[in-house]
Amino acid sequence: MIKRHFFIIAAACLVGLMVLAAVLKIAFADDSKGGAGGPGGRGGPGGGRGQVVAEAVATSREFADQIRVLGVARSKRSVNITSNTSELITRVMFTDGQRVAAGAPLVELQAREEDADLIQARAQLAQAQREYDRFKILAERGVAPRVTAEQAETALQTARAAVAASEARRGDRVLRAPFAGVLGLTTVTPGTLITPGSVITTLDDTSAVRVDFPMPERYLGVLQVGTPLSATADAYAGETFSGRIALLDTRVNEQTRAVIARAEFPNPGGRIRPGMMMRVAVHQGRRQSLSVPEAAVQYEGQGAFVYRIAPGENGATAQRVEVQTGAVEGGYVEILSGLSNNDRVVASGLNRIQPGAPVRVGGADEKGGEKAAEAARK
Repeated sequence: MIKRHFFIIAAACLVGLMVLAAVLKIAFADDSKGGAGGPGGRGGPGGGRGQVVAEAVATSREFADQIRVLGVARSKRSVNITSNTSELITRVMFTDGQRVAAGAPLVELQAREEDADLIQARAQLAQAQREYDRFKILAERGVAPRVTAEQAETALQTARAAVAASEARRGDRVLRAPFAGVLGLTTVTPGTLITPGSVITTLDDTSAVRVDFPMPERYLGVLQVGTPLSATADAYAGETFSGRIALLDTRVNEQTRAVIARAEFPNPGGRIRPGMMMRVAVHQGRRQSLSVPEAAVQYEGQGAFVYRIAPGENGATAQRVEVQTGAVEGGYVEILSGLSNNDRVVASGLNRIQPGAPVRVGGADEKGGEKAAEAARK
């Protein structure tokens, strides 16, 4: 009987200890949460269990209304060096990729017949000169009629014209650069037979490049010659080339309702090559607007939102804020409404944040999110 009572008392004590342990565990868990979220606890600014996020500051930045189009780069002047006759090449006087001056000889063609014609024309000129000199003296002395001297003078002028024509035909056998520029690749060598239209090499003046691109006719009222623009190329990621509109075509295409605009870009060093695809952005005017990095904005349907970092009783929290966006330029998004100057926003990890959740700022950028903008551009 006593033994049975002993076991009952022991079981009751064990159950009591288990209940006490559970109560203490719950109590310590509540204290931990309160300490983490309360002011001065680990969840407050600078510590705690809130998600670590990068911070960006909404600041004023210069933006421009832009019209973005695609175009192809062309050299300022470009030509294919060809021959107008079928003939053998006797000399090649350039190398691939050589920069040449205007009038520089490039290729000499076989010219045996032209050389012979030139020798004959010069001999006839010498004979005509001697006859003219003799009849001129005789006419002055009255020995020969003056009309004979005049006929000799006419023959002399004819002989001079024949020499000039022969020299021109001989000169056509030397192909020269029509303007200063850079030569392309060639496959011709001495002994190559070329025909009319065969491309011997190419010549491009790459000191400047031009890009022709279509512009919708509705922009004719705001665009004019001299309007600044910029362009980028896939070959030079992250680099922008500045230029201007040099010319607007006089006609609007009736099918596309677009006008062709020609842009010119300085090209020091010849980095932009003819044929490169260029993404052109035409600037219509500049203004100062509020901005945040691209990485700080998420789009949902037709709208956009950011997470604003706001102080709370238990530390900083992420508040979802609907914003109206404008232009996107240089890794930044123009904010038309929804934020105020110097508002702090989450610059990364937006897909893991819950509205109203506690956050901890890590890697804040006092310059308005330059690091986040650089990451967005990459």
